[in-house]
Amino acid sequence: MTTPDGDIGSSAGAAPGVVDLAELALVEAELDKRWPETKIEPSTARIAALMDLLASPQRNYPVIHVAGTNGKTSVARMIDSLLRSLHRRTGRTTSPHLQIATERISIDGLPISPRTYVDTYRELLPYIEMVDAAQTDGPAMSKFEVLTAMAFAAFAEAPVDVAVVEVGLGGRWDATNVADGQIAVITPISLDHTEYLGPDLESIAGEKAGIIKKAPDQLVPVDTVAIIAEQDPVVMDVLLRRVVEADAAVAREGAEFKVVGRRIAIGGQELQLQGLGGVYDEIFLPLHGEHQARNAVLALAAVEAFFGAGKDRQLDIEAIRAGFAEVSSPGRLERVRSAPTVFLDAAHNPAGAKALAAALSAEFDFRKLVGVVAVMADKDVAGILEALEPVFDEIVVTSNGSPRGMAAEDLANLAVQRFGDERVVVAHELADALETAIAIAEDVADPGEAVSGAGVVVTGSVVTAGAARTLFGKDPA
Repeated sequence: MTTPDGDIGSSAGAAPGVVDLAELALVEAELDKRWPETKIEPSTARIAALMDLLASPQRNYPVIHVAGTNGKTSVARMIDSLLRSLHRRTGRTTSPHLQIATERISIDGLPISPRTYVDTYRELLPYIEMVDAAQTDGPAMSKFEVLTAMAFAAFAEAPVDVAVVEVGLGGRWDATNVADGQIAVITPISLDHTEYLGPDLESIAGEKAGIIKKAPDQLVPVDTVAIIAEQDPVVMDVLLRRVVEADAAVAREGAEFKVVGRRIAIGGQELQLQGLGGVYDEIFLPLHGEHQARNAVLALAAVEAFFGAGKDRQLDIEAIRAGFAEVSSPGRLERVRSAPTVFLDAAHNPAGAKALAAALSAEFDFRKLVGVVAVMADKDVAGILEALEPVFDEIVVTSNGSPRGMAAEDLANLAVQRFGDERVVVAHELADALETAIAIAEDVADPGEAVSGAGVVVTGSVVTAGAARTLFGKDPA
């Protein structure tokens, strides 16, 4: 039997064998010897050379390309779910992963198996080594470049009807930009990765606008369409100038599409969305927060543009409802425990932390809310703490175990400046921090009384959310 990721003789969702996991660990150890995703050389020359050797697998299917600062993964997952609901076989690549590397490459909504991951890597390795050997005055291929090539090859092998591709960093020289996105989606842009993308919004927008490209010449002309979230005026100006240069069509949040209405519902929210083809109502989205509603309408517009929906053509509303109802976005205000409630959120910059804080304030009424925070040292940690301070009664600072992670003591020093000494607790291991935070939250209950109205939110980094997800026994998704 062939499973959705192309394996023979196993069933979808079956637990991987010990041997497959061991081989996956060996492959990851090999990949970790390459430049990490945090070390960038702005060039697509290496990945382009590899694609040429592989006969350009990224050109075997149409691509919906997603760039921006926040919301990329959620938007990519929503687009994927909508496309599958509309009977298209999908490939999706997102980064970074939460728990296991195979999450980065999904086919038909499921991560590929460790066996497929290992086999894909080994099939590409001779060609990767050829590109490495040709680098006389530059670095060998980076880990992200190799993973991107693996995704494109896996999608071609499946084969998929359409690929949803999330940019890793920036856009213009990101490895994923060897693909020509028929639909270029730009989520909200804010300051992040300034050491690589530039010191201001204009510079960062210019890099991310690089995925909006002139449609390639082909027998059946297909216009490039840019789907743009609401942006700072400086950012929007840069993006629209790029649209003109690329001779692309454009649809903007707040003009051609928008969230018409939303109300909080059990387990998520109910939306009314103005898309390119009309109003889609009674949309249940099992995710929390206004930012996810706006991600939803962005995803809807992208899928409408892909199918050519417009003023006189609306997509099947029942399929759209079903697609949104099936959306999941692990580590994005994800509930993993009750009494007290524990949420995980991958917010890793001030904009993400503000969106998290707004969702917590608007949609929940906790008597006591405790934060568990572990961050990367190279992030705007003060900005993250500033955004979270109004919603957390107390904060337990810790480390997520990453080599890039900020030490718990250093994070505590910054947290005390924002929260005050009495609201900050230090725990050196994430597991201890979770136990401590749950105990603090349970203090709202009288002895023998069931805990109610108390919550814990684990946040500060994708790595933090992923590590906590593993501790709570959640399967990779």
